[in-house]
Amino acid sequence: MSAGFSNPFTTRTVSFLRSLKRNNDREWFKARRDDYERHVRAPLTLVIERLADDFRRFAPELIASPRHSLYRIYRDTRFSENKKPLKTHAAAVFPWRGLPKHEGAGLYFEIAGSWVWIGGGMYHPQPADLHRVRTHIAETWPAIDRTVRASAFRKHVGQVDGDRLTRIPRGFSADHPAADYLKYRQFIAGREYPAALAHSREFYPTLIDTFRALMPLVRFLNAPLAQKAYDS
Repeated sequence: MSAGFSNPFTTRTVSFLRSLKRNNDREWFKARRDDYERHVRAPLTLVIERLADDFRRFAPELIASPRHSLYRIYRDTRFSENKKPLKTHAAAVFPWRGLPKHEGAGLYFEIAGSWVWIGGGMYHPQPADLHRVRTHIAETWPAIDRTVRASAFRKHVGQVDGDRLTRIPRGFSADHPAADYLKYRQFIAGREYPAALAHSREFYPTLIDTFRALMPLVRFLNAPLAQKAYDS
C-alpha cells in the first residue's frame, strides 16, 4: 500500500523541530512560520491524506483528515504550569467514526527532534467507558489475550502498556483469568524509533505495518463503546 508514495518528511523536518525545542517562543516561530508550513505541516498533511486512502482497505472505521487528525502547534497553557507556547513535536490522531471527540480507541503518531512514536489505543477513557471496556474484556475472555499475542502485534508493538491499578477493580472477581487486563486504566501500545526514521524511506511502510497490527486491538476496545453509541 505504500508503493508509489514518497515520504514527504525530510531532514529539514527534524531539524526544524529540534530548533523549535531550543527556541520555544512565539516571535521566533512567527519569523519562521513559512519553514514550519513547508517542512512540517505540509508533509504531515500529505501523510494524513495518504492514510485516508489506505485506511479504506484495513481501517475504514477510522477518520483520517487534516481537519480532524492534525494537532495544532500551539499549546493550551491556560491550566498548565508549563507556559511554553508551542508543541515541539508534530502529531496526528485517527479517531473512531461515530464516537465523540477524544473518546474511544484510535491510532496516533508523532515526530519530534529526538524520536518518532507510532502506536495507538485508548488514552484516557471516561470512567463509564472504562467500565464498559473492562466488562467486555471479562465477558469475552480470552479474546483480548489472543489479540495482543498475535504475531503481528508482538512484532510491531510488543505489548499493551498504560497506567494500571494495583488491585482488581470493584465489581470483578479477583481470580478472573483476565485479571491482569482488568487492572488497566488505559490501553496504550506502540513503539519509539530514532528521529531519523521520519525522513527514511521506511517511515511510511513502518507506519502502515504498525497501524495494521494495532487495528484488532482498537476494534476490540471500541466494540462496547460503538454499541453504546448505536443503542443511544
